[in-house]
Amino acid sequence: MSRGTVNKGLKRIFSGIQPTGIPHLGNYLGAITNWVRLQEECSSVLYSIVDLHSLTIPREPTVLRESILDITAVLLACGLNPQKCFLFQQSQVAEHTELGWILGCFTSVPRLQHFPHWKVKNASQKNEGTVGLFTYPVLQAADILLYKSSHVPVGEDQVLHLELTQDTARRFNKKYGEFFPVPTAILSASRKVKSLRDPTSKMSKSDPQKLATVSITDSPEEIVLKFRKAVTDFTSEVTYDPDGRPGVSNLVAIHSAITGLSTEEVVHQSVGLDTAHYKGVVAEAVIEKLAPVRNEFKRLKGDRSYLEKVLWTGAEKAKELAAPVYQEVKRLVGLH
Repeated sequence: MSRGTVNKGLKRIFSGIQPTGIPHLGNYLGAITNWVRLQEECSSVLYSIVDLHSLTIPREPTVLRESILDITAVLLACGLNPQKCFLFQQSQVAEHTELGWILGCFTSVPRLQHFPHWKVKNASQKNEGTVGLFTYPVLQAADILLYKSSHVPVGEDQVLHLELTQDTARRFNKKYGEFFPVPTAILSASRKVKSLRDPTSKMSKSDPQKLATVSITDSPEEIVLKFRKAVTDFTSEVTYDPDGRPGVSNLVAIHSAITGLSTEEVVHQSVGLDTAHYKGVVAEAVIEKLAPVRNEFKRLKGDRSYLEKVLWTGAEKAKELAAPVYQEVKRLVGLH
């Protein structure tokens, strides 16, 4: 894999994304643009479509199959290059779950019970959350450690999960000798994109309000409508004050992230505009940014065999890294 300027401190990067629908604007401005940048800065980068994790919530098989190809097409359309990273489907590399079992034998039940995701989702499922939902942070640790990853791009909501991975690596190393690197978090520098209908909450694919979330593949008409209906306040001036004016500040933050300008520059450029007109300005900036992504997504979706080939090739390359690591783990713990 050839690179421009490689950051030698980044030895190997791993990150994953669930195939749970088309990513939204927040995913694009946060994780995905970060992934595209990192493939240029590191000589060993693995990005996995973590389909096994998506089973923690019931999925229709036909929908899941299509979602896996959808997310593959989106990532490629956004700029991921299979020549510069390994893009693969988690379930095609059996060592993920096999290492997950071994690491689960190093993880206590009380530790997993403390995870906020378990408390919230188990409660929402009337305290009948599944074993998969309970133990998925262990599989997440296996995903990362299987490749001896040195760095993991994560959002703030995933920091606790990475801490489990770090603790698991230390515990394994203490018992069997230095083997797994303790991975370091790469936190996204971008601000959280908020819901267009409730700017106190982050934008979400699962938001029941259709106008709250801008999907990467939305049409220009849909984007204009969603920004026109975005919640602001009764002050017409465009300012950036996240605590006092969360609605308009969310628009400014989106505008800033899309254009690469600072929030101060965005506000300065918007002097004289009222918020109604400003919504149109932000919508047009988003449309312009996402247009090539949307067009490339549509093209790629028409070439199913290419998408499947990318995932197969990526999995074969990932297996070459995973197999010797897992075989050594088996030897260390006494399985052979």
